[in-house]
Amino acid sequence: MKKALVLGASGGMGYSIVKELSARGISVIAFARTRSKLEKSFAADSKVRIFPGDLFKLDDLREAAKGVDVIFHAANIPYEEWEAKLQGFVSNILTVAREESVKLAIVDNIYAYGRATGKKVDEISPKNPHTKKGKIRLQVETAIKDSAVPALIAHFPDFYGPNAENTLLHHTLKDIVRNKKSRYVGDQKIAREFIFTPDGAKAIINLALNDEAYGQNWNIPSYGVISGEELIETLRQIRNYDKKVSTITKNMIRFLGLFNAGMREVVEMFYLNEEPVVLDGEKYERYIGPIPRTPYKEGLERTLKYMTSPEN
Repeated sequence: MKKALVLGASGGMGYSIVKELSARGISVIAFARTRSKLEKSFAADSKVRIFPGDLFKLDDLREAAKGVDVIFHAANIPYEEWEAKLQGFVSNILTVAREESVKLAIVDNIYAYGRATGKKVDEISPKNPHTKKGKIRLQVETAIKDSAVPALIAHFPDFYGPNAENTLLHHTLKDIVRNKKSRYVGDQKIAREFIFTPDGAKAIINLALNDEAYGQNWNIPSYGVISGEELIETLRQIRNYDKKVSTITKNMIRFLGLFNAGMREVVEMFYLNEEPVVLDGEKYERYIGPIPRTPYKEGLERTLKYMTSPEN
């Protein structure tokens, strides 16, 4: 791989994928809607060319994808737009990948797996989504597999890390760095997975560099499960933080959903905070090697350092 296109480059995982590709000496086209965000993140990197564009415009995608070897798809849209628009922009990506004869590496979540079964989920576990968004993700996955495009799909747990602002943990971290009272989404006693985005970026790039990885699904677990209480205690140690961290419950989000369409969509996925789906990474380790895994304390320290940097 000499040149890659990263869609959703201004988001958490997209940002880390761009940074990791550049660190490996690979030329990158960083694609996102907002020029100012791209310039803030990548203007100083000689290996990165920014490309402000619209995923719903085929001409933008065609121009950005010229001469690239792999397209990393890390873009997303608000929950409330999934039903009407998600399959549309994925169709655009598949069209351009076919036209340009390039490979696809796709960042995906765990929604299509449905409810937890009480054991770790591997790649041959049945996908029985019970939510509207889980069913949409499975439909998109099927469309990708039915296309003529060589594509790999990497399933990740929830993200945290530098520039990962549209995440559950960021909701907690943003007030902690201001030394204010904060809130944690879900029962603080339940252990679940959060993956450090630089680890996820390393993992999906390692897959993209392996020709045999295409045409397959891959589960990328985190450092391990951790409870909200353990996370908050770690943050207290890092920041000498002594403010209260309250709990955001499903009923609280349901109430907010009376006034906000986005919150109404969040309610449906709240089961993941109550019955966490935990990924099995044995397949990756068997075919690719050790999964990149940063301990939570180190990952949180690096995330907070990024958030408190004068440039951010």
